[in-house]
Amino acid sequence: MQVIGHRGAAALAPENTWAGFDVALDLGVDAIETDIHATSDGVLVLIHDERLERTTDGQGLVARTPWSAIRGLDAGSWFDPRYADARVPRLDETLKRYGPRVPFALEIKQPGIEREVLDLVRTLQFMERITFTSFDFEIAARVKRMDAGAKVGFLTPDVSPASVTRVLDAGLDQFCPPADAVTRALVEGWKGVGLEVRAWGVKTPALMERAMAAGVDGMTVDFPHLLLAALGRI
Repeated sequence: MQVIGHRGAAALAPENTWAGFDVALDLGVDAIETDIHATSDGVLVLIHDERLERTTDGQGLVARTPWSAIRGLDAGSWFDPRYADARVPRLDETLKRYGPRVPFALEIKQPGIEREVLDLVRTLQFMERITFTSFDFEIAARVKRMDAGAKVGFLTPDVSPASVTRVLDAGLDQFCPPADAVTRALVEGWKGVGLEVRAWGVKTPALMERAMAAGVDGMTVDFPHLLLAALGRI
């Protein structure tokens, strides 16, 4: 089972920061999941929310703020004062730093930046180490249309047969249901039609155990140390 550090190791260090990625790597995760938006001047950055307030000391929409105003923001004190030097990372610098060491699941949050994300990953020659995902089906489908060889997953709370069918029709590779919706029968069915299954929304150890029992291929988890321990890997 693939242990994917959610936004790094979001229960242990500030999300979507190099500090969090370092914690995840030290624990021994198989991959890191992170979120992508673009600044007003087109710089691809790693941040979950559309706005800056929750995880930085800045204000406003990421898409309406230039990189020059974001680069110096404190992206760690909200989690713990000892992370006051954490910053919002750029995607290019992050992939250069970590790409040779660990695969990434890149969740594209903002419509219209798919081409830029793909081009960057291609330029850095990391296509074999990246999974592109989104909760926006059109974003996921566009990535697959732009590059049929890209590994693409659709994140969705909808586990109906119709949802699975449109994932298959779009040629996507991965179906990503919430942990509280998975069962062994469902997972076996999705795998049976050729989909890789990755669970999200693993907010508690009980949900982690549910996803494990259902036989998912992997999960994004805020507390990767607990999943690694449950798998007997630490």
